[in-house]
Amino acid sequence: MHVLKKSAYLGLVISAIALGGCLSGGGGGGGGGGGSSAAPSAPLTPQQQRIANDEFQVNLAQVNNFTALAETDTELFSGAYFVDEEETREAGFRIEVPADWNGKLVMWTHGFRGEGTDLTVDSPPEELRRWLIENNYAWAASSYSANSYNVQVGVEDTNALALAFNELTGISDVPSQYLISGVSMGGHIAGAAVELETRNTANNYVEYAGAAPFCGVMGDTALFDYFTAYSLALYELAGVGATSFPVSPEDALVKLGTARSTLWTPALGAPVANTSPGFFPYIQQVYGTLNEDGQRLFETLKNLSGGERPFYNSAYSFGAFQDLLQSFAGADGTVTGILFDSVVDTRDFTYRFENPLTPSLSFQERLFNQTIVQAEAVPGANGLRDDGLRLIPVINGEFDVPVLTMHTLGDLFVPFSMQQIYYQRALERGNEDLLVQRAIRSPGHCEFSQAEFVQSFSDLVSWVETGVRPAGDVVNDPEVVADANYGCTFTIDGPSPVPGFRSLASAAEPCEP
Repeated sequence: MHVLKKSAYLGLVISAIALGGCLSGGGGGGGGGGGSSAAPSAPLTPQQQRIANDEFQVNLAQVNNFTALAETDTELFSGAYFVDEEETREAGFRIEVPADWNGKLVMWTHGFRGEGTDLTVDSPPEELRRWLIENNYAWAASSYSANSYNVQVGVEDTNALALAFNELTGISDVPSQYLISGVSMGGHIAGAAVELETRNTANNYVEYAGAAPFCGVMGDTALFDYFTAYSLALYELAGVGATSFPVSPEDALVKLGTARSTLWTPALGAPVANTSPGFFPYIQQVYGTLNEDGQRLFETLKNLSGGERPFYNSAYSFGAFQDLLQSFAGADGTVTGILFDSVVDTRDFTYRFENPLTPSLSFQERLFNQTIVQAEAVPGANGLRDDGLRLIPVINGEFDVPVLTMHTLGDLFVPFSMQQIYYQRALERGNEDLLVQRAIRSPGHCEFSQAEFVQSFSDLVSWVETGVRPAGDVVNDPEVVADANYGCTFTIDGPSPVPGFRSLASAAEPCEP
């Protein structure tokens, strides 16, 4: 594999912690470095202004809190590196290289960090990390140089770290192969990293041999369409439908109060703040009983998020995500200032709430769809740029390497519909044979077992090395997805790095022989 570059220089500052002796890894292949050299051609977006103001700072104490796993022989590196030619922006990094390195490097991409200013790094899940080391793969992970839903920065900074591997480690051999994997927003980053548009527009480009996006935002900005469709439906069902979009945060708060008092019995109290690590909504309370109109919300959200399927239920899926979904109700479509203008568009949604669904819309559904206000994207809100990637990189399904995904069925933060959108895009571009997707029976966001991480990633590696495509699940056939045993094939229950309701939900909906 070859690393392509658009710039000949990458400035680096290495505040590295090296544990163990010197390594000279094996493998051949191309090499190089790259960095963003062109200034934005338009005024800065609010997020770009935050970056220009140097609001984000690497938390070196967290980044360097990094030790080897028991009974492994590796060399560790951590610290900060510059991600731009001008040496003005830093990100944190971790790198681990096994003693018998096979010359191959896996880039691990973390998920959404919120809007805070601390930049931190995630290592891969423990058992996946152990598998990588035992199979002689090196891995690296970046904090990225900014937080928020900044996928552009995530792709560029992850690739910049891959290109800086030799300078940061002192290893002379350039990696012979690059793979990329990550979770949630990190799944968006991993998926975007192998797209043709990224190849053509990124300032830092790495030619990956394969990608494993887990619980990823594989529909890119379609995620924000989904959040908005949920909010608009919530208002409409509560009798306080919006008359236009966006809805101001003040108006949204009033409408939410009405919805929480009219769709649930007893009425829901104030939303519970989501304080769980990584913005995973697992420690929230499961609320109340839905009344008749509330049941229509339950059915509407089911159909917005992927259709009839196991593990979408009132307790461990629907109820656990309500506060999180409602926290987006006052959003203006700019993705918290990543963009200038709204990218949100709900015109392609058809709201369905009858159970069972009829082949055509019922009278009430037709009336609802005629009445509900629609959000319409501002043309060019996330358009191509002349200085690198789009502000929110797109996933068009245009890739030429193996991609293996897995997604939990009950996830309503990044819903299963993201996989259905991804499949459709890959199908339209003739790349469906390069895509394997797996459904996991779990109610939470990225709530995979350690064994599922290992199995899926090792299957991607086998596919890349042998060319033999592994098995997956059908995601685009509603009858298949609705089957009570859907997702049983690749679900491996066991300890998970993410706390949640999985064991309770699994006991309530076991796989049947």
